[in-house]
Amino acid sequence: MVQKIIKTGNSLAITISADFAKILGVRSGDNVKVNLEPNKGKMICIFSGIKQLPLSETFLRTKKGKLS
Repeated sequence: MVQKIIKTGNSLAITISADFAKILGVRSGDNVKVNLEPNKGKMICIFSGIKQLPLSETFLRTKKGKLS
């Protein structure tokens, strides 16, 4: 995913898509833990609202068949 850096007031911000936010279960105003690794040009964001992603129906049918 490639995002643009935008100016907001005197700061810079990176946006995430609405679809990605929905998958993570985060909303505007939620806290995000940010770990910076400036030597590597890396920023790791840990979203507090993260939830388990749903399993596909195909995966569930396959697992259910093997458990029975």
